[in-house]
Amino acid sequence: MDAISYQRAADIGAALAAANQPGAMFIGGGTNLLDLMKGGVMRPMKLVDITHIAALDGITGLPDGGLRIGALVRNSDAANHAWVRERYPLLSQALLAGASPQLRNMATVGGNLMQRTRCPYFYDTGFPQCNKRAPGSGCAAIDGNNRMHAILGASRQCIATNPSDMSVALAALDAVVRVTGPNGERTIPFAEFHRLPGDRPDLDTTLQQGELITSVDLPPPLFAEHSKYLKVRDRASYAFALVSVAAALQMDGNTVKSARIALGGVAHKPWRASATERALVGSSLDKLSLQTAAALAVQGAQAQRDNAFKVTLAQRAIVRAIQQAGGVA
Repeated sequence: MDAISYQRAADIGAALAAANQPGAMFIGGGTNLLDLMKGGVMRPMKLVDITHIAALDGITGLPDGGLRIGALVRNSDAANHAWVRERYPLLSQALLAGASPQLRNMATVGGNLMQRTRCPYFYDTGFPQCNKRAPGSGCAAIDGNNRMHAILGASRQCIATNPSDMSVALAALDAVVRVTGPNGERTIPFAEFHRLPGDRPDLDTTLQQGELITSVDLPPPLFAEHSKYLKVRDRASYAFALVSVAAALQMDGNTVKSARIALGGVAHKPWRASATERALVGSSLDKLSLQTAAALAVQGAQAQRDNAFKVTLAQRAIVRAIQQAGGVA
């Protein structure tokens, strides 16, 4: 067993100082990191416990009418908070779809953002080929079992998918991630937080060394009346998405005034379907218009041997989610 040092940080400054060394990692709920450590996938030399930092816990309103959710807020607390349910029901739905109640009670918002892929070749060190775990070793999933893998934004280096339901909703809601680190504070638009694999699939996010997520900020609510998170999975109980859709609409009568559509289960990061959003503006919610807009979301899709069904499934899920968001299904 590897030796690991442990330090509990009392405040953000202490956490940053403690993590300022090679091999140090922050730990909150630990629902993903501890699994990876037990499997030998991740081997931190030091764990910096941030769970006692009061400044990272809490949900507060912002002057512009938006909402700030602290990085240590538990997923269950965020999903059930009155402001989240009333102003951002899309986020509440995604969080409740994301895991079992036991996991939601432990998992934190910041930790959810940092989830690693659930690709079986990444999780199983018995497979030597995994560019995410061992850069340069290859991608066993390309010629292996790839039913759950990406159809959009992948590369020859990695075809894994991001597993977070919460992140799909945050992508649709144009959230902003606030972080602090050795070089001070900065904000990261959600679209720029997670990376596509390219030739560095071992890098999941754009966080810099030693940076700590402090909160997620949501803009003023525009889609509370018409939003839906739809998750298609193999079983209704705790399971990762084959395809998920976060659909949010502003309606002017029966006409779409603006739209936000994001997909999960199809790419290395939450996939924003911008072309679909543009096509929806000014249209009604008739099925032909929705099908035409949904087809734009999978343009350029590159399916693998086992997951070609996702191309059709994604389009059907988009249509269904929009219909439910718009109240016509």
